[in-house]
Amino acid sequence: MTIEEVQNDIIDEFSMFEDWEERYQYMIDLGKTLPLIEEQYKTEDNIIKGCQSKVWVHADMVNDKVNFTADSDAIITKGIIAILIRAFSNQHPKDIIDANTEFIDKIGLKEHLSPTRANGLVSMIKQIKMYAIAYQTQLN
Repeated sequence: MTIEEVQNDIIDEFSMFEDWEERYQYMIDLGKTLPLIEEQYKTEDNIIKGCQSKVWVHADMVNDKVNFTADSDAIITKGIIAILIRAFSNQHPKDIIDANTEFIDKIGLKEHLSPTRANGLVSMIKQIKMYAIAYQTQLN
């Protein structure tokens, strides 16, 4: 699936819920399915700067596709990173770099987060794109 197709699936899933309490619960459930980062990668180097809670993200490139794993010490934040990893993992670095993140606005996520969580969300996206840029550079 392309990034856009995955993002559209996420939009469709979130549109099934009538209120934000149900959406938060869904995000918590998504967090439980997150491909967890190995303990050896839970280091200061892999922590997302700018997040209120601790979020670790690690990336590997396999067959020219970037695979992400992550974890967080907060359940909502774990759900947020799970959504991002679902959208961007197992994709070509250039596709990640070029991808837009409008789906976040379409599911209403930013407007339902506290300012510090919203800043953390932006930091998570930035880090995912930075990994993609680093791997794209290796491919060039």
